[in-house]
Amino acid sequence: MKTTDIAGKDFAEWVALAENDPAAFEKLRLAAINAYIESVPDEHQARLRRLQWRIDQERRLARTPMAACLRLSRMMWDSLLGRGGLRDRLDGLSGLLQGREADGGQRAEVLSFARVAE
Repeated sequence: MKTTDIAGKDFAEWVALAENDPAAFEKLRLAAINAYIESVPDEHQARLRRLQWRIDQERRLARTPMAACLRLSRMMWDSLLGRGGLRDRLDGLSGLLQGREADGGQRAEVLSFARVAE
């Protein structure tokens, strides 16, 4: 099995590789992440690389694999439910579609006034 062969690996193969050859697992994990990032449109790659950097830092700062898992889980929940997260964005979009501003206010007509000479 080549360490650069990413396609076709199932979960059991990944587990076996992690248990039997952690260095090869890590190399293949990084290759899979990079292959995915390179497969998305160019305009999204920089954001994904920044996200992956943050994930790597959270993993590095954790003392145990379980602590890393909890840190990453918290990151995901924050991006879903935290301020500016997916829920806030969907609520804002829903409000716009229903004729309200994203902050819950009502739309108002903006009036223009002629300038008065002094």
